[in-house]
Amino acid sequence: MPPILKMLKGFKAKTHLHKFLQKSTLLLALGITTTALPMAPAYAKVTSADFSELVSQVTQGVARVNVTKNVSEEELAQAQTAELLKKFFGDRVNIPDSQVSPVEKAFGTAFFITQDGYMLTNNHVVEGADSITVTLNDRRELDATLVGSDERSDVAVLKVTGSSFPALPVGDSSQLKVGEPVLAIGSPFGFDYSASSGIVSATSRNFSRQTSVPFIQTDVAINPGNSGGPLFNQEGEVIGINSRIFSDTGSYLGLSFSIPVNEAMEIYEQIKTGGKVERAYFGAFPQDIDRNLAEVYGLDRPIGALLTRVTPDSPASKAGLKSGDVILKYNDTDILSSDDLVNKLYRAKPGDQFKLLLQRSGKQRIATGKFEQVPTGVESSATDNFEHPQKIKLGINLRELLPTEKLEMRNAGIDGGVLIVDVNPTGRAARAGLQAGDLVTNLHQNPTLSINDFAAAVQGLPETGVVTVEVIRSRIPVIIGLRID
Repeated sequence: MPPILKMLKGFKAKTHLHKFLQKSTLLLALGITTTALPMAPAYAKVTSADFSELVSQVTQGVARVNVTKNVSEEELAQAQTAELLKKFFGDRVNIPDSQVSPVEKAFGTAFFITQDGYMLTNNHVVEGADSITVTLNDRRELDATLVGSDERSDVAVLKVTGSSFPALPVGDSSQLKVGEPVLAIGSPFGFDYSASSGIVSATSRNFSRQTSVPFIQTDVAINPGNSGGPLFNQEGEVIGINSRIFSDTGSYLGLSFSIPVNEAMEIYEQIKTGGKVERAYFGAFPQDIDRNLAEVYGLDRPIGALLTRVTPDSPASKAGLKSGDVILKYNDTDILSSDDLVNKLYRAKPGDQFKLLLQRSGKQRIATGKFEQVPTGVESSATDNFEHPQKIKLGINLRELLPTEKLEMRNAGIDGGVLIVDVNPTGRAARAGLQAGDLVTNLHQNPTLSINDFAAAVQGLPETGVVTVEVIRSRIPVIIGLRID
């Protein structure tokens, strides 16, 4: 370095040092000391998720599901013209002459979980199917048998004949974290083996009591055809079954929902061994707690599940539970909302023990009991399958009263009715204000003492306008206006 530059550099350094000493001397004279400011903690390093290697490894375990359904003459007649059907269904519906049964074709996705040919998919993919085939990654098409399905969890089990199939590894969905990268593979709109990725947006999402799983919410692009396909974590393990989207258009809008694989595997084991899913009977109706109710029941914040009704002679009743109890813990697990409790109850089996921490009259206590088999009459519920000329759907799930419940109603001066066990939050009933636990005694001036009475009343509903629904809610008669149009 030239001498002149060295001199200038030295002069500059001395100048800065001189200014620093002057400043320090002034601060000391004023009694002010300088300390380092606390630094914010560093966050975890974010790395981009590259799924390219994973996709090449797991794609062979995914298959396209091809479903064929015979369309009845009645269903076909509901369409005004063949052109209207074609516009709605596209190439999925064949409309031949009257001598041949019309056929509807649909598709979805499935994946192998065992090497001997067991596969998982969605119930709604194969529901009502007359024939099912699966197309593998190597373009082989195999006939598939429906081993069993469960509407409430939307899980179905398929079986193909053969061996050495590429079974996918199954992970632990309970270990999922919000923000974790995930990958989906499926056949959206028929585009086979399409991969899309995103992150876990939330866990334990519930839509309504018609479903019995705490969904995984992601922002992975899911569209028609993805249903039944696997959701992977970064280790290549299946942690969910892609089931549905939240959309008003029928296409992806950023909200996708998958069935946790832990729950799906429990359903699979029951279907494989017994051919059906056996659920436990508890006998209580929970609801969420808001700020006002929290104050009423002596809670410091709105947590827990409030029991609005306890069925006589049920496991809940035998455990000493009463209407107005707030469930705070289930088997030592915190219950923050009614959905938390419902998710636990749905996973229970007859004979399982339960231990509850509850709050009653401002005091906490423990209740224990055992789940039982679902009594006859509770399973024979109706889920909006009522015949109506205009196919009006109210969005409710009903069941008839048990003998003990009928006796209780008669002692209270009530002839009877049908009990609402679930309300679709987007249906007509929910918009009218009907709630789970309501006892419907009259619909449109027609007594409803049984499911058949209710179905007959639905048959007579007008096409438009408002009809009355008489219910008993918390032993109080209530009349509700239900808008049909």
